[in-house]
Amino acid sequence: MSSPSENSSALNLPVKEIPGSYGLPFFGPIKDRIDFYYNQGPEEFFRARMKKYNSTVFRVNSPPGPFNAKDSKVIVLLDAVSFPILFDTSKVEKRNVFIGTFMPSTNFTGGYRICAYLDPSEPKHTTLKGFYLSLLDKLHKELIPTFCSSVSNLFTDLENELSKNGEANFNAISDKMSFDFLFRLFANKSSYDTIIGGNGNTNLDRWLFFQLAPLITLGLKFLPNWLEDLLLHTFPLPYFPVKSGYERVHAALRTAAAALLDEAEKQGLNRDEATHNLLFLTGFNTYGGAKVVFPALLKYIGTAGESLHHRLAEEIRSVVKEEGGVTLAGLNKMSLTKSVVWEALRIEPPVPFQYAKAKEEIKIKSHDAAYVIKKGETICGYQPFATRDPKVFENPDEFVAERFVGEGEKMIKYVYWSNGRETEDPTAENKQCPAREMVVMMLRMMAVEFFLRYDTFSVETGRLLLGSSVTFKSVTKATKQLFIN
Repeated sequence: MSSPSENSSALNLPVKEIPGSYGLPFFGPIKDRIDFYYNQGPEEFFRARMKKYNSTVFRVNSPPGPFNAKDSKVIVLLDAVSFPILFDTSKVEKRNVFIGTFMPSTNFTGGYRICAYLDPSEPKHTTLKGFYLSLLDKLHKELIPTFCSSVSNLFTDLENELSKNGEANFNAISDKMSFDFLFRLFANKSSYDTIIGGNGNTNLDRWLFFQLAPLITLGLKFLPNWLEDLLLHTFPLPYFPVKSGYERVHAALRTAAAALLDEAEKQGLNRDEATHNLLFLTGFNTYGGAKVVFPALLKYIGTAGESLHHRLAEEIRSVVKEEGGVTLAGLNKMSLTKSVVWEALRIEPPVPFQYAKAKEEIKIKSHDAAYVIKKGETICGYQPFATRDPKVFENPDEFVAERFVGEGEKMIKYVYWSNGRETEDPTAENKQCPAREMVVMMLRMMAVEFFLRYDTFSVETGRLLLGSSVTFKSVTKATKQLFIN
């Protein structure tokens, strides 16, 4: 399918009023919240309104509403053409809208507004984002060997659990590995050799849950919807239940990553603030993302069947043999592996929502019409619809392993998972995820390390609070395992 023109001004689209309604004050946001979580669910919530208004741009209340958010009114964008306005920080502001129309207490981050909540116009944003980027650039060469070392423990745990129970919960094993890998990468030390021991990921899981609870539904049959809504969505959850766990991880990182924090001070950052920002980068941005992207990748590869498994194994093993090991150059040669990773990020992005506020009156364009957003209005993009836009991608709801192979690679500009286009790079002046390249590399390496060890596998999948659940039912070991780092 041919992609839509980026210069849609040439199409002379009609300017239309943005359809939709916010309903009655206070009650409208609560009604939309109940629909979103319980009556319809996110996908049907947006799909029904898109059909009702015959538009991919409309007004609605964004959860969680009262009393977590002071203002729930948003303009929703659901197509690939309008969505990128959320990345243009010359026209939109990203202050305090990192996860939505509300912001968790700064108690969760040491009393600081972390870089993710800062707008690029704020001077500290440039300093903190610059620190992130210089840090990731410095650690670039350590990424592959550190990951290869850490992931070997994942496969050992996976095989042991399969042998013992006949199945293995990949999410739990992956979370444990992901946290220790990131701690090793940033602190050059295993988390098991610190005061947090083997509890680092569970401490962060609780910390993440208490911040993201207003955006989550538990789906427990024995818990009435009204009670869950009251407990999770009505008032912010307090920090004190997760305080001890967070402070334990913070103390361990502050000690183990002393050299990195020395560099932060040289760049003009307060050491304590830099530590909390480094922990947020590690625990929220990267570990929180890994909780979603690793299971999603194995879910889609696993359910695609043996034909794809054999093709991936053949590509990966031949390139690794040619390179004499797992190398950055080799990873860049694996066209099918790269496509599979981009396709997983497209079809199940780790962050479903992006938010911003208009700095000025903006004219945006969808495929069919133009709309005017007034200064100060909040814009909400629901990414799973934008990256599954049927006017951009053929069979948008299907996982197509070869979608980004060859000429198809040009279409990665419509993969928006990182708060920016996949063809663009994070800078100190934009809001694209600083670890974008690292996450993509981690996913490629997961596929590589997996198919160096196994020929094929089978999984069962489901849904979790964040992302998909993956349970391994079987793995078939490779007959020759000659090229594992």
